[in-house]
Amino acid sequence: MKAIIFNGALERRTSSTSGLLSGYLTEKLEQAGVESKVFNLADSGIPLFDTTLTKTPKGVEMMNNLFLEADVHFWLAPLYHGSIPGVMKNCLDWLEISAKNIRPYLTDKTVGLICWADGAQAMQGINAMDAIAKSLRAWPLPFSVPVLKSELFDRERPMEISDTYKNKLDLLIQIATTRIIAAVPTSKLQL
Repeated sequence: MKAIIFNGALERRTSSTSGLLSGYLTEKLEQAGVESKVFNLADSGIPLFDTTLTKTPKGVEMMNNLFLEADVHFWLAPLYHGSIPGVMKNCLDWLEISAKNIRPYLTDKTVGLICWADGAQAMQGINAMDAIAKSLRAWPLPFSVPVLKSELFDRERPMEISDTYKNKLDLLIQIATTRIIAAVPTSKLQL
């Protein structure tokens, strides 16, 4: 099973909110025996979506391959002005190059959604990502993790995710990986 952690924030530091969340998810997925890769938007070089280009940019081809190869996605986004960052949406728009594939876009991919905000509006970002995932023919999980940023980190250890959010993230991983295992025909499972 392969997972992709799509970091939709323009942060490069491992000590950033998205860096710490990505690190936690990577560690937990590894413990569960799931191969994972973090796709950082800040490092991707994905250009603005442009349907007039005659050649698809190399970074876009690489991103599409990563997204299409993954069985499960975890999308991480900060809430900016009521929605996800525009660069994150732009990146997802580039999945249009898969439109003519036998299984276009993210057909039947499982997507776990995580959004954080300084206030209590993180569900707006979750709702935006949910709509995008569905339009890309993916299956957003019915459980998501809207994060109140002031409660995300442990008060005694500010670089560690609080137990409350660890429990929520663990549940998201469990639901996502269980859905994938349940969807794989028995003949394809490696015993």
